[in-house]
Amino acid sequence: MRRLPLTLAGLAILVTATACSAGSDSADHSVHEGHETGASSSATSQAASSPASGSLSASQGGHEHGQEHMHAMDGGPALEGIATAENPTYPKGTEVTLTTDHMEGMKDAPATVVSAYKTVAYAVTYTPTDGGPEVTDHKWVVQEELKGAGFERLSDGTAVTIEADHMPGMKGAKGAIASSTTQTVYMVDYEADGMIMNNHKWVVEDEMAPRR
Repeated sequence: MRRLPLTLAGLAILVTATACSAGSDSADHSVHEGHETGASSSATSQAASSPASGSLSASQGGHEHGQEHMHAMDGGPALEGIATAENPTYPKGTEVTLTTDHMEGMKDAPATVVSAYKTVAYAVTYTPTDGGPEVTDHKWVVQEELKGAGFERLSDGTAVTIEADHMPGMKGAKGAIASSTTQTVYMVDYEADGMIMNNHKWVVEDEMAPRR
C-alpha cells in the first residue's frame, strides 16, 4: 500500500514533465514561424512598394497612355556625329528661361544650356510601338534621329521611322513630319515641379530667353 502513492506521484510527475516539454516545443516553433512570416511579409511589402531600378513613374517622366509629351529625367549624352553649333546665341552654361510648353511645368522654367547644335529639328506625329495613342506634333526630333533621313531637310508630310528613344514607345515608331526648323537646337538641364531634368532633348532657339 505504501508503494501506490509513490507510483501515482511518479506518474503525475512524468505526465506533467511531458506536457511541459510539448508546450515548450510548440511555443518555440510558433515564435520561429512567426518571425519567418513577418520577414517574408516585410520583404514582399518592400518589393511591392519599391519601383524596379531604372523604372519611371508618370511623375518622373515615364510614358503613360494619354501623356504623350513625357520624357525621361535624364536624356543621356548627345548623339554621335551631330554637328556642334558655332557661336550659338546661348553658349554652354548660359542660364535661360524656357518659353515653350512641350511638357507640363516646362514653360517659364529656369534652365541651363548643356550644348548647342546645327541640325534640322522636326515636329513629328507618330504611333508609339507600345500600343499607346497617337502622339501629335511631338517636338522635337532631329535629323540624326530619323532612320535613313540623309542630310537634306525633309518636307512636311514625309513618312519617317523614329530612332530617338526619348520616351517609351518612340524608338522604332513610324510617323510623319508635321513641321521643321533650322534654328539652333539646344540640349538643356531644367527644373520643373521640383524635379531636375538633365540633358533634355530638344529645345530650339526661339523657345528660350535670357534669364532675368
